[in-house]
Amino acid sequence: MEIGIDSFAAFVTDEEGNPVGTAGQAMEELLQRIKLADEKGLDIFSIGEHHRKEFLDSANTVILAAAAGMTQRIKLSSAVTVLSAADPVRIFQQFATLDLVSGGRAEMVVGRGSFTEAFPLFGLNLQDYDKLFAEKLGLLLQIREQEEVTWSGKFRPALVNQAIYPRPIQEKLPIWLGVGGTPGSFARAGALGLPLMVAVIGGETHRFRPLVDLYRESGDKAGFPQNQLKVGLHSLGYVGDSHHKAVEEYYPGYAQTFTRIGRERGWPPVTKQHFDAQNSNWGAYLVGDAEEVAEKILRHSESLGGIDRFTFQMDNAGLSHQQLSESIARIGEEVIPLVRG
Repeated sequence: MEIGIDSFAAFVTDEEGNPVGTAGQAMEELLQRIKLADEKGLDIFSIGEHHRKEFLDSANTVILAAAAGMTQRIKLSSAVTVLSAADPVRIFQQFATLDLVSGGRAEMVVGRGSFTEAFPLFGLNLQDYDKLFAEKLGLLLQIREQEEVTWSGKFRPALVNQAIYPRPIQEKLPIWLGVGGTPGSFARAGALGLPLMVAVIGGETHRFRPLVDLYRESGDKAGFPQNQLKVGLHSLGYVGDSHHKAVEEYYPGYAQTFTRIGRERGWPPVTKQHFDAQNSNWGAYLVGDAEEVAEKILRHSESLGGIDRFTFQMDNAGLSHQQLSESIARIGEEVIPLVRG
């Protein structure tokens, strides 16, 4: 199993959600954490895509390219690329270039995104949410397979015998499909034979088993071998030197962030009781010491019929650079050996 980090390049924020410190400092610290993850043996570091004040990841391939020059072996990916709001030609060119810069370590996770600010920003209609994604995913996959592309669709000008460069080092640039809880998304990933990254940020992880089974069944019906149908899991997590310390450090910033997001979406304020339920044996969160986090990763993997990748999302809880760095070190030095042992 591969284990890594998903980051939204988040600022540390105050109680009102305003950034603390400078953008330059936050970016430098993020790059240092990616370098640390590489040194500690983590397998992948992924950067999301948002267009909000509290995140610095609107141009995630630029961050990943900077990280490529500071690292040796770690895979570098998006988490996710909001494909509905992007041009598949430019997305392919950017990640192909990242692959060249990194010596063949680039990947991407494409999805529709959990925030909607990209749609008005780029002049798109939110009502076309899924149609945009389906069409652009088809074009992206065609570009990956063909150096010269002829294509037509509804949302982008047609391409007629158009060569698209550069080409990546990897023969087939890895493209994962990022999904939430929509059955159609799981079925689509299976039908296309794409590896699946499941974002479970609430509830009980084992309840996603029917959807993962649907993915595998769809892939099987489409004629793809099961070893091609990889499953990744993305969840909120943080590793401290004890369970009590981890919760003590993680919870305040988590409650602040998700209460603020909740005001936008009509959710009730976060409570400690709700957090504890999410962080219980079967809940989605992995906040605790190395041993319990490793046990929970294995438990989640078994409940989903086996997973190939797990990624921690931890920089949305107002944690300091030092706290995030210490957690990354514990993942590399303690969690990964326990999971693989």
